[in-house]
Amino acid sequence: VQLQACGGGMVQAGGSLELSCVVSGTIASIKTVDWYRQAPGKQRDMVAAITSDHRTSYADSVKGRFTVSRDNAKNTIYLRMNSLEPEDTAVYYCSADIFTPNSEGGLGLRNYWGQGTQVTVSS
Repeated sequence: VQLQACGGGMVQAGGSLELSCVVSGTIASIKTVDWYRQAPGKQRDMVAAITSDHRTSYADSVKGRFTVSRDNAKNTIYLRMNSLEPEDTAVYYCSADIFTPNSEGGLGLRNYWGQGTQVTVSS
């Protein structure tokens, strides 16, 4: 199972970007997916989350500007980021709890992380 985060880049303040997190491999289903970010010298913080039934939650710092969504048919989770600010500059990661088939014929649940995509917002 792999998570591939992409869509990062450089944008001016006030601009927009949309990140994608594509899940590949042999999976049964994807539960909650979280987007995190980590700025240089700072801890990694969660910015948005979406459950399997599309319930969402956001960090206060991004509420009203970021929107998380998912396309279960494509195993892809999106993070739409509007009104970007220099303070949003960070490496963005996706993390997902995924059910996969196990050797006993059942399902196992495990957390996976993507590799991160850089978002840089200039003032």
